[in-house]
Amino acid sequence: MGEFVRVETDGGVATIRIDRPKMNALNLQAQLELAECARQVDADAGVYAVVLYGGPVFAAGVDVKEMAGMSYADMAAHSRVLQDCFTAVARIGKPVVAAVNGYALGGGCELALCADVRIAGESAKLGQPEILLGIIPGAGGTQRLPRLIGPSRAKDLILTGRHVSAAEALSLGLVDRVVPDEEVHAEALAYAGRFTGGPVLALRAAKQAIDRGLETDLDTGLEIERLQFSGLFATEDATTGMRAFSERSKAEFTGR
Repeated sequence: MGEFVRVETDGGVATIRIDRPKMNALNLQAQLELAECARQVDADAGVYAVVLYGGPVFAAGVDVKEMAGMSYADMAAHSRVLQDCFTAVARIGKPVVAAVNGYALGGGCELALCADVRIAGESAKLGQPEILLGIIPGAGGTQRLPRLIGPSRAKDLILTGRHVSAAEALSLGLVDRVVPDEEVHAEALAYAGRFTGGPVLALRAAKQAIDRGLETDLDTGLEIERLQFSGLFATEDATTGMRAFSERSKAEFTGR
């Protein structure tokens, strides 16, 4: 368990909890701990799904005070670490839900983009305000945001640096559901809980096929899908699932 980021597991769902008061600014230590927690839940066979959560504030961004003292040479080295830490979250091979309360700005918004589903509280604010500091998003915002909401909408948020409400984020496709603030974590846990006992190999394959397919052309994406699809026929879970379907019974998946 890290000082600022920890894993809490209950019933097959792991919560990666950010806890760096007051605003959960993600300094280097928090970034490294976040990556370690991501690797931990990815490797844990007892974890079926993951929730990203920061309490009253999801994450107000990367620690600007820490960045302000960096030179170009410093940031040229650190930016690789920064992106790798966020990529570790994006590459968790299990469904990941971001439970967004308070602020998800800058690096906080970029972290939410690493999830598969985003559930926001009614008073949440999201955005990429880096341009107002004379910089641009550096933890995936210029790449993941346009892939999610389209280039024109992404440019609007990144070029203006404006914050958007949860309601506007929902209309943009930046979040998938808006609930009362006090229900955000419970809603995320409930959604993630749907995957407990599920076909973990198929879930991982589906997520990889979608994510990697978005990075390439259609023909290559279809080949990625074909290989993942056919590969699952070598698993016990596929045999179990199709047998259960034929017998009209509930499949008991084992992850093999």
